[in-house]
Amino acid sequence: MKKGHTSPFNLSMFRAAGQKVWSSLTDLLPILLVIAFFQIVVLKQPLPDLGRVAFGGVLVVLGLTFFVQGLEMGLFPIGEAMARALARKGSLFWLLVFAFALGFSTTVAEPALIAVAAEAANIAAQADLIVSNQAAINQYALGLRYSVAVSVGIAILIGVLRILRGWPVHYLIIGGYVLVMLMTLIAPKEIVGIAYDAGGVTTSTVTVPLVAALGVGLASIIKGRSPLVDGFGLIAFASLLPMIFVMGYGLILFG
Repeated sequence: MKKGHTSPFNLSMFRAAGQKVWSSLTDLLPILLVIAFFQIVVLKQPLPDLGRVAFGGVLVVLGLTFFVQGLEMGLFPIGEAMARALARKGSLFWLLVFAFALGFSTTVAEPALIAVAAEAANIAAQADLIVSNQAAINQYALGLRYSVAVSVGIAILIGVLRILRGWPVHYLIIGGYVLVMLMTLIAPKEIVGIAYDAGGVTTSTVTVPLVAALGVGLASIIKGRSPLVDGFGLIAFASLLPMIFVMGYGLILFG
């Protein structure tokens, strides 16, 4: 190859990287357009510190690109591979232990949950619901995180049993939301809003890829199960049970 020439391999790499970045940019474009419209047309003000905002936007696009690529290369394949390997091993005990441990560990590490738990603890201290010192605030936040993490672990365990036994997903979801409504009637009002939010923030960047891969991988290896019909639904359980458990945590904490 002559000096100064670019190999076809390098060109294909640059082209693929450019396509990934462009895909991330088009995904974020509606958000950027909404912000620009309200800032310029409704508020009639220029964007504050435009250079800093533009640089932050570039970082967001690149970060999203790397994140999606990492999911495709790492988390999805390893989640599916482990689910298939455990199913082939034929041990229900270890499969259920893995399901619980996966749900618990990914939820404890969930950045959105950490942020919401910390904010909820600070607000609880300001409202005199808990002692206003750092130790009490940290304990309250940690209790929220572990309540949610245990609930997600149990939710993934139930979801795996559903795939193995072929239980209809809608029966479990409807029954779960009936229980949520009943818990709402008796739970302290100070915890209800946090509990409802906990169901949403749980299923975020760390939890969703691995849990989805677990369900699809398990359904694809078990005879008589369809990855499309049976492989999905685990994330719904992971959103549902935290609401019940956090309201239970509030009943214990606030009486």
